[in-house]
Amino acid sequence: MTTEKSPRELLLEGSAALGLVLDEGQTEALLAYLGEIAAWNQRFNLTSITDTREMVVKHLLDSIALFSRFELAPGSSLVDIGAGAGLPGIPLKLIRPDLKLTLLESSAKKSAFLAHIIEFFDLENAIVANERAEDFGKSLENRNIFSYAVSRAVADLAVLVEYALPLLRIGGRFFCYKAKGVLGEVEGAKQALSLLGGRIDEVAEVVVPFLNAKRYLVAMTKVAPSGETYPRRAGVPAKRPIR
Repeated sequence: MTTEKSPRELLLEGSAALGLVLDEGQTEALLAYLGEIAAWNQRFNLTSITDTREMVVKHLLDSIALFSRFELAPGSSLVDIGAGAGLPGIPLKLIRPDLKLTLLESSAKKSAFLAHIIEFFDLENAIVANERAEDFGKSLENRNIFSYAVSRAVADLAVLVEYALPLLRIGGRFFCYKAKGVLGEVEGAKQALSLLGGRIDEVAEVVVPFLNAKRYLVAMTKVAPSGETYPRRAGVPAKRPIR
């Protein structure tokens, strides 16, 4: 990865390479978001990546690469499962303020940071759910309501399918950010997809500018209802993925 360019130059050139044109407000907001991560990272372990240029590439460009391959309907609802420091949900929201964003995060400290970011940017239609994904998905008010779900660097695909599909309405889509080993994960998630009403649409290779590593987006659609027994109780999906 180049080190000569400034963070702003990396962001603008990288987004342009992805086919995205950021205005001044979006650019400033994305860079300010990284500044808040860096400030909070001194107290909490939000991310192991601390170099600003690396953060632009591995956090911002990697997150917004979704928009280079897939369209999200205006005003639609999006849940970020295991949001952590807000990736990819916050960058997606900063570019598309019309999205109704739910940041699902079990860590109280990370949830506090996410709530701070929502207040810092005065984001409308954005909330934090400080819950485990299994508990959130068991609540009837959260099931079958979201148009889209995203998850990045959280768990094995079979586990994520159990977290995400109960939350989606029929026809809703789940975009899962993955790196190497993705095809093995797709194969291992077939039974979970079958039981939970999901279908793999595409495993899209995404070229993230300035990143010397392969990235993939696994795109799924919910085509049938997810059984009421899913997700299983907290901790079980990760310990015993559906195979």
